[in-house]
Amino acid sequence: MKKLLGAIIFGGLFAGLIYMLGVYDVAAIGPAGTEVGFSHFNQFVHELTGVNMLWYDITDYIGYAAIGVCVIFAVVGFVQMIKRRSLVKVDREILSLGLLFAVVIGCYVFFEKYIINYRPVLMPGEEMPEASFPSSHTMLAMTVFIAVMIISDRYLSSGLGSLVRLICFLTVLVTIGGRLYSGVHWTTDIIGAILLSTALLFLFSAIVSAGDKKKPGAKLASELESEASRSKREASQGRTNGYKPKH
Repeated sequence: MKKLLGAIIFGGLFAGLIYMLGVYDVAAIGPAGTEVGFSHFNQFVHELTGVNMLWYDITDYIGYAAIGVCVIFAVVGFVQMIKRRSLVKVDREILSLGLLFAVVIGCYVFFEKYIINYRPVLMPGEEMPEASFPSSHTMLAMTVFIAVMIISDRYLSSGLGSLVRLICFLTVLVTIGGRLYSGVHWTTDIIGAILLSTALLFLFSAIVSAGDKKKPGAKLASELESEASRSKREASQGRTNGYKPKH
């Protein structure tokens, strides 16, 4: 329930940010006279960082790595489906990842069509500014690598899982910082991606966690097994003491 509440809260913050971008401190500070909300704040940070194409390229490669992770899990899911002869028998975690990745792609397509902000700079080879809200690379890196962190202990040993979680966490931080420092996004583009990704990750975690709860039958079987073990142990102790149970 707490995770669903978290998804609602961050989803609401994301929707609120979209609304504010259309009404608060809107000014034509972008290339080709494009407007952006929170203009003074966005312009201040953009002038502070400038444009750094090296970090743009680095975060691009991280995006490719995130796509590679998606492909790996897709292959694992496909193999499970073939071996188990049913899509519904694929691990819940992998099916949930597939759904998460599909939603991320859907969000990307949606905001490419319904543009909230344009980039603060013209990209090389482009004549018109491109859509930039929310930052798709930030959203992709956050959802993919944090989702891996959430399910890593289900597929990896304790030591390897800890290492993978650390690498994923650092990768997300580098992506957020690098994308902001590259200067190809307004700061509110990054913030929007963080809010949306967090909402999606709360939902993902809630779905995965729902599968962890033991079914009543399984719980009952476990309790009966424990009771049987205890009775057997007591009987063994009784025989040791020379006590013969009555029939």
